[in-house]
Amino acid sequence: MSKGKLIIFSGPSGSGKDTLLAKLFERHPEIKLSISSITRPMREGEVEGQKYHFISREEFEDRLSKDEF
Repeated sequence: MSKGKLIIFSGPSGSGKDTLLAKLFERHPEIKLSISSITRPMREGEVEGQKYHFISREEFEDRLSKDEF
């Protein structure tokens, strides 16, 4: 696998991160989004696998102990 660059977009809720990323992906389809695993409950409007993989804390700890992240 070739190595790339990691770019982190961070900001408070409602600051426009999704809008900025949508434009970036539109102009540069070679850029890919990394989908995070998260242990909090899914919020209204969120879709499994779109931005997050929603897993239990137990599954997270199990996968972490197996070096799966």
